[in-house]
Amino acid sequence: MVALALLTAANILQRDFDRRGVEADAFLMITVAGLAGIAGAKIMHLIDTPDDRVALSLFFDRHWLFSQNGLNWLRLGFAWFGGFLGGFGAMLVMGWREKLPMWEFLDASSPAACFGYAIGRIGCFLSGDGDYGKPTSLPWGMSFPKGIVPTTERVHPTPLYELVVWCLIGWVLWRLGAKTLKRPMGEIFCLYLILTGAARFLVEIIRINPVWIWGMSSAQVASVACVIAGALLLWRVKSVTPAQK
Repeated sequence: MVALALLTAANILQRDFDRRGVEADAFLMITVAGLAGIAGAKIMHLIDTPDDRVALSLFFDRHWLFSQNGLNWLRLGFAWFGGFLGGFGAMLVMGWREKLPMWEFLDASSPAACFGYAIGRIGCFLSGDGDYGKPTSLPWGMSFPKGIVPTTERVHPTPLYELVVWCLIGWVLWRLGAKTLKRPMGEIFCLYLILTGAARFLVEIIRINPVWIWGMSSAQVASVACVIAGALLLWRVKSVTPAQK
């Protein structure tokens, strides 16, 4: 599902480049950003989960790597914010190398990022890797007795919630991108930060994650930071580029 997510994101980004007249290889960019995002997600998980650092010290043990514990360590523990930072940083570097206008490049990347994230969440759902939510009596509650992190309780299938919400956000941003000549460059990226940050914050309310600070999980703190950054950037973009609409 990660591979399918990257292919989908690359295809959408390439189509956005084409309609904007941007000469760049989206598939190469997404490949590099995807690998950087996976690395960032794993590193952030290790920072948040000290117990898994022991697993990291055993990573290069061939016998451990091919054991069930080793396979589980490779499949589990991908923190959303770490993946965002890794992928975003790599995309900035790739855009800089291609000498693309930064704001237009970020605008074009935003719908692709949404759809890629949404499809990646299907993998979380299919594997039952612990990204599900709290117990629920709602009719669509599900149990994952054979998941990587099993549960026999009926819980919120939060990856499916995210699939729907992120596809909706991606569709909205794609439609806004078609009207980019009437909008200041950078607005779509700012809306991406605000909408996805708010969505992730709300999803975290019904997920089982430890409190980190101020009654919020680490993902919620990151989400608040995204919303604030998006709002400040949106104000900046609208205030300094009115003549470029």
